Amino acid sequence: MIADPGLEAAVAAFESALTPVVRSLAGTVAGVDRDALAGDVTREALAIAAAIVDCDGIRTDTELWSLLVVFGPRLGGDLLKASPDDLRRSDLVVGRAAWLDTPSTLLDLLARYDARHGTTHARTYHDRAVAIAFAVAAIDPYTTEDELRAIERFRATMARAGAVGHPATSAPGVPDPAEAEEPDLPPPRPIEELMEELDALVGLEGVKAEVKLVADLIRVQNLRAERDLPVVDQSRHLVFAGNPGTGKTTVARLLAQIYRTLGVVERGHLVETDRSGLVAGFVGQTATKVVEVFDRADEGVVLIDEAYALVRGGGNDFGREAIDTIVKLVEDRRDRVVVIVAGYPDEMADFIDANPGLRSRFPKTILFDDYSTDDLLAIFASMGERSGYHTDDEAEAKLRAWFDAQPRDKGFGNGRVARNLFEASVARHAGRVVGIESPTDDDLTTLVAADIPDLDDAADSTIRRS
Repeated sequence: MIADPGLEAAVAAFESALTPVVRSLAGTVAGVDRDALAGDVTREALAIAAAIVDCDGIRTDTELWSLLVVFGPRLGGDLLKASPDDLRRSDLVVGRAAWLDTPSTLLDLLARYDARHGTTHARTYHDRAVAIAFAVAAIDPYTTEDELRAIERFRATMARAGAVGHPATSAPGVPDPAEAEEPDLPPPRPIEELMEELDALVGLEGVKAEVKLVADLIRVQNLRAERDLPVVDQSRHLVFAGNPGTGKTTVARLLAQIYRTLGVVERGHLVETDRSGLVAGFVGQTATKVVEVFDRADEGVVLIDEAYALVRGGGNDFGREAIDTIVKLVEDRRDRVVVIVAGYPDEMADFIDANPGLRSRFPKTILFDDYSTDDLLAIFASMGERSGYHTDDEAEAKLRAWFDAQPRDKGFGNGRVARNLFEASVARHAGRVVGIESPTDDDLTTLVAADIPDLDDAADSTIRRS
């Protein structure tokens, strides 16, 4: 058997980056055999690889042979004469997935050293360990969702241990941001930086998980393509389903940058449109308008908001023509434009059923749930922080009661509700403070309960729905 080149390279890079670090740290401890530590680093790499192999419970012969060929010569012993069936009967692989959920002794040591000395060894561990995880996931033609979720669990574990905060310059399956770009474009942002921005969004936990799965699958496919291995062709187009104000446009804009960094599109810009930007009032004009939108979105992403509106209208309506043109362009320009269609969940299901070609081209739906009260409070607080305002305890309690009382029904404004309530509160605050003869800085920056609109104010209907 020949060693999987991706796994071989990832393990070698892990050893090369971390063995000198571990030997240096061990040099401060009397009685430690520094030469033996190289084997400890390799065993750490084996633990990572074995956990990813085990995570989906499949443990294919190809994966197990890869472990044996890569690690047998390094660690010797029984690994040199073992077979895949031997590994399936051992605890070297079976039951190892749980290892991903707890920081290892080595990672904990590096993180604690970084905290004391300002070094970045834990981040080096993170980047090299993620490379091993992706290399394992790329061994088989079909990467399972369990493997992608396991990689995200492992990254979360490393983040809890402190292996974050220093953006990586590159990542497995990601084009080098330093490569030449069009002169009018800044270089693509590092993938880890984009993921950290995604994680920083308020709420949207399910959305974040789904976006990471999309990105991780592309990274694995990039690795396979780099090695001339078969890659299963999968659509990049998405359905975003959710009420207004749930961050669909924000996530689409970030996803466009992720697609650029991962090499799906070259420019990574977002073009937003809706029915009015696609449908004309005369025969022959609708297709032209749709083509113009796709031209503007070339090598980027187009977001069609309230896409379900295209299926509404009478017999003379041109929305169906727009859909037919979209289906054709999605196919013709599948390597140049990614399309995201967005709208209410039920209506988007109707939209996908409106044309036989839509379902196969938009196979994945990401659901944007309504924000919780805690999420809305966090959004309100972030707006205040950016604008130089904060709430006292009584105002925060009134805000919580206000958000709790809002029905999470169809059309609930979500983030827009928080924004409109913040703006109304600032206006009421100004009306109150202007009557203070010599307001202090605290007066000028603190929102009190009287500044928060009451639930029964007639004007609040515009806050709740807009």
